[in-house]
Amino acid sequence: MIPSAKTIQIYLPKSNPRGLRLAEMTTRTVRLIEIPRIHIDDFFAMPEANQVGLYFLVGDTDSIDKPMLYIGQTGDLKRRLNQHHEKDFWTRAFVMLSTNNSMTQTHALYMEHKAIAMATEVGRYELSNGNTGNKPHTPDPLKADCEELFYTLDVLLSTLGQPIFESLSINDKTTHSNQSSPAVDISIQAISNIETAATKTEAMLFYYKVKDGDAQGYYDDDGFVVLAGSLIRQAQTPSAQPFIIKLKESLLSSGKLIAVNNKSYKLTENQLFKTPSGASQLVAGRSTNGWIEWKNADGQTLDSIYR
Repeated sequence: MIPSAKTIQIYLPKSNPRGLRLAEMTTRTVRLIEIPRIHIDDFFAMPEANQVGLYFLVGDTDSIDKPMLYIGQTGDLKRRLNQHHEKDFWTRAFVMLSTNNSMTQTHALYMEHKAIAMATEVGRYELSNGNTGNKPHTPDPLKADCEELFYTLDVLLSTLGQPIFESLSINDKTTHSNQSSPAVDISIQAISNIETAATKTEAMLFYYKVKDGDAQGYYDDDGFVVLAGSLIRQAQTPSAQPFIIKLKESLLSSGKLIAVNNKSYKLTENQLFKTPSGASQLVAGRSTNGWIEWKNADGQTLDSIYR
């Protein structure tokens, strides 16, 4: 079955593209609100702030590995978000609620449990949750509703730049075709029509081999992913950039890099980099240009294919 195109509407209540943003799929009852922490009072003034909802707190930390994420649910969004002022890391909140106020606490509990499990499995973010949530007893009809709501949530989060549930596995890669319409009356609202056709495709593999290092990965919209099982050179030259040294230490301490001998490490899970050069530098332990170092099976460089 080929997924149908979808229209996403993004509304700017303060006409500020960096402020509050309300995203909806026009045929669904789910609304996702992006809330910069500095504008949290604007959200609290909205009637939606007192609804049942699922929320995501996102921010950066001193760790360069991944952004930090906290997932929660509540019967009163304003009250619960007020309680999270003690969490220093988050800079933006993403709140999911229903446009017709039909979401119940059972919906929220089910989706919280599912969201934590999926985000943990995907591994794009570092979760700060202390538990996995409480999965409630969910009759099949209600479960079907939750799965439908969760699908819409996934699409809206990705639309607003948070691919929390998008797998890094090469076997699960999905490509999106986006087409945006002009903005409409920006002083009142901004509307983007995005037609998304999600189809399974086979990502192109690229390879990089150096002394004591042998890696493979692929390039996509989010950056370059080095695949689990890749060998990483232990030795580092003076040209290795500080962020690579720090990243390698972080991966070793978390068990995502393990020694296979006294010269090489093995990556135990897929690792996303913002640039191909960051990926190749980890493999080589020195400064490199990933655009020309990563090559496919035919010997073509990443640069020759994507730039």
